[in-house]
Amino acid sequence: MERPGLVKVGDEVDIREGALPNSVFYYVAEPAVAMSANIPLSERLLDHNNEVITRGKVVQIDETDRGYYLTLEFED
Repeated sequence: MERPGLVKVGDEVDIREGALPNSVFYYVAEPAVAMSANIPLSERLLDHNNEVITRGKVVQIDETDRGYYLTLEFED
């Protein structure tokens, strides 16, 4: 997350999946407040029906010298 206050613990956010070459994925917490690192195919965010997870709940926000990091919880 770029700056404080865009989301808070307890907020539910939409998740958008993007794909890069070589079966690598990334995720964006909308409205574009945070972006994941590159995620390999084996760790793709899929639910028990093998569908992409599209919603998560913010459970932690950590401030570091590199920015703010969100931890999300998913229903599945």
